[in-house]
Amino acid sequence: MMFRNRLEKVFRHISKLARRQNISCYRIYDYDLPEFPFCIEIYDDKIYLAEYKKRFEMADKEHGEWLNECMKIISEIIQAPIEKIYLHKRQKKENRESQYEKLDSKEEFFVVHEQSLKFNVNLTDYLDTGLFLDHRITRNMVRQEAKDKNVLNLFCYTGSFSVYAADGRAASVTSVDLSKTYLKWAEENFELNNFIEKKKYHFVHADVKQYLDELQKDYFDLVIMDPPTFSNSKRMVDILDIQRDHVELLNKTLQCMKKEAVMYFSNNLRSFQLDADKIEASSIKDITKATTPFDFQGKLFRWCYKIIK
Repeated sequence: MMFRNRLEKVFRHISKLARRQNISCYRIYDYDLPEFPFCIEIYDDKIYLAEYKKRFEMADKEHGEWLNECMKIISEIIQAPIEKIYLHKRQKKENRESQYEKLDSKEEFFVVHEQSLKFNVNLTDYLDTGLFLDHRITRNMVRQEAKDKNVLNLFCYTGSFSVYAADGRAASVTSVDLSKTYLKWAEENFELNNFIEKKKYHFVHADVKQYLDELQKDYFDLVIMDPPTFSNSKRMVDILDIQRDHVELLNKTLQCMKKEAVMYFSNNLRSFQLDADKIEASSIKDITKATTPFDFQGKLFRWCYKIIK
């Protein structure tokens, strides 16, 4: 079976690299074969199996049997029991609001480990697991640069960048998101790692586009911005379109940064084109390739830039 052969090959290669680097959360398969539209990730001892929604010619019963056979193959190759495989029906996000909606109600959270830190993940209930594995390298860069700095994390999601900044001994970390659900999740990730000083760590429920107008000028030393590609959430005053709005977003953010402060800006729009001439920065460097982990080589469709004021 071609799925078995492909999975055996990629798992042998990627798991070896993961062991060498002491990494226990990583991706092993992402739609490698069109006939098998899966994303497969390992989170410590658990397997996240996301089936991309597509038109199947199979009837429900036939599809169920096919899926069960695929799960057996995954279990055998990764050498994990079937009950450790968490199946997730992955659908396209209609908007930013849909990311916040629960797909299920199991409320199963697990603690996983990444580069000496702990994170809560949920492999069933939400559109995403709570930890974007493709930013593992970027997070570590933030940790290495955070010492004694005031850090701002915009569109913070579950706060993984913020946790890394706190671990890097940042003077303060401010995490901003539109979702109370994800901000609570971010706070729990801080507590998991024993970062509990309320005077240093701030969680702000806000629409980033509006929040940037309220910020003190020339204050932050290090900023992370990883916005959605598009959002028409009812909670927002205005629609966010990252291609259209990125110059305004970046320039507003640069105003609240000190001279020579650093911003890491990323997004997932495949066709994205940075309008560098209109951005009021002293330096802009495309670090997409440098921040792509081994398990995403050739499969990652996101951009990442290091921008210096």
